[in-house]
Amino acid sequence: MSDVSLACVLIILNKFGPNLPTDMTKLIASIFFLFVALTFSNHASAQSKEQAYKIACVGFYNLENLFDYWDDTLINDDEYLPAGGKAWDSLKYQNKLFNMAKVISEIGTEYTPDGVAVLGVSEVENKGVLEDLVKIPSIQARNYQIVHFNSPDKRGVDVGLLYQEKYFKFKNALSYPVRFADNPDSRTRDQLVVTGEMDGEDVTFIVCHWPSRWGGQKASEPRRIEAALVGRRIIDSLIMVNPASKIIYMGDLNDDPVDASLTDYLKASGKKEKLKKDELYNTMWDHFKKGNGTLAYRDAWNLFDQIVVSQPFLSDDASLYVLHAAYVFKKEWMLQTEGAYAGYPLRTHAGGVYMNGYSDHFPAYIILKKLVKIGQLNYVLMDG
Repeated sequence: MSDVSLACVLIILNKFGPNLPTDMTKLIASIFFLFVALTFSNHASAQSKEQAYKIACVGFYNLENLFDYWDDTLINDDEYLPAGGKAWDSLKYQNKLFNMAKVISEIGTEYTPDGVAVLGVSEVENKGVLEDLVKIPSIQARNYQIVHFNSPDKRGVDVGLLYQEKYFKFKNALSYPVRFADNPDSRTRDQLVVTGEMDGEDVTFIVCHWPSRWGGQKASEPRRIEAALVGRRIIDSLIMVNPASKIIYMGDLNDDPVDASLTDYLKASGKKEKLKKDELYNTMWDHFKKGNGTLAYRDAWNLFDQIVVSQPFLSDDASLYVLHAAYVFKKEWMLQTEGAYAGYPLRTHAGGVYMNGYSDHFPAYIILKKLVKIGQLNYVLMDG
């Protein structure tokens, strides 16, 4: 109804209302109130549509032994050579690259066509395999940049970071070693620290791959605690410089969110309302509590792949990037469909048999959002 029509209704009711038949009066009054209701609804809808957000997807993925097929005499890569136990050759290597790229290409695309903006990775042999990975056609157009340092791990597996420059402006990177009190000569993966900007906000990403549970969970726990303490010292140093530091700590931690290495030493929890000063929020906590996992072992699910954020990501200030949601990326085509391990991640190898699969881990990812004005975006998420 137009403003003119509304004015006519009001004039009729005001001038002739007392003399109009009752039914006519009720009809005109109904039309008036319907107009008011529709006007309010349209106004509320317009306000809702103004709540548009920039979206950034951040993820982590253990690529499960992304090795090339030529010999590196500085590491123990014999298993992944043409004459090695996996009979690893150019065809299998290319298949692995295409499979990893397929997974990466779909992470977060339900929120943004750009997919994952920043991705931490682990179990990569060197920078070269990442350079080959980002050239695969399914993700090549995203123009992922690479941050990588060689780690002292005896198998030669490292961590790294991929990022799209349209989302993250790189500033600097450092690699922090992890040493063990009981065996100072033992070596494991370094922790990668990358700082930069996301839409003008300073953000630090820490990518890690904590020591495995080789030898049993309890026997190996002290080494993961050492890794957690290294991570905590890095985080504390950042917070000391800037108490409002935005930090994302992610990796294959080889422990679940409720284990002591996370809760007592890294000081990460999934209970937002109970977080103390400088404690971290574990975005994967609720997933684990619901029985979800990122890998399966002996008929049990673990959630080792985690993304932990500092409290500024929980802010109510919508003009900043804040945490919107957290997920485990799991699709039917990533699952083994038959046999004793049906429903498990479809791996590259299982029981020594080449499966041409993906990884023994599912990726984890989070969605960050930031309130902006309509007209500034290529893609928006409506808050609802």
